Amino acid sequence: MTAKFTSRVPWRQKLERQQEPKIVDIPARMQARFGKGRMVIPKPLDVDALIRRVPKGKLVTVFQLREELARRSKVDVACPLCTGMFVRIAAEAAEEKRRAGKKTVTPYWRVLSSEGRLNPKFPGGVVAQKKALFTEGHKSVALGKKWVVADFDRSLFKF
Repeated sequence: MTAKFTSRVPWRQKLERQQEPKIVDIPARMQARFGKGRMVIPKPLDVDALIRRVPKGKLVTVFQLREELARRSKVDVACPLCTGMFVRIAAEAAEEKRRAGKKTVTPYWRVLSSEGRLNPKFPGGVVAQKKALFTEGHKSVALGKKWVVADFDRSLFKF
């Protein structure tokens, strides 16, 4: 049995850490994928704020989040690694708030991969995300060992 990752620092504290977004040149090792230009390293609260904008019944991909972060920062791309990590932090912080009795939390379950896949690293894994999406009218289907939202592209939110 594998142990689930736990953190000594509360997720909410990680989400709210005081940092400003950074604008950097796209690193050489990433230029084959993204080209030359500028990249934003967002702050966790910016990622959380974008997820909060996605209404019930709608979905968003991590790629869309990155596009919107880059557009708002007037750069070519948002860091894929940091954006992915900050989506996870937003999800874990939301569940901390829920366990503390809050009714309204960041709807992280509405975030999918670019291919419509569910995220096994979210709190409760794919099972919990499937359940949350089902309550909002989405159907999940198995695609090999992975789960995807059927016709997810019809429900994508436009920023």
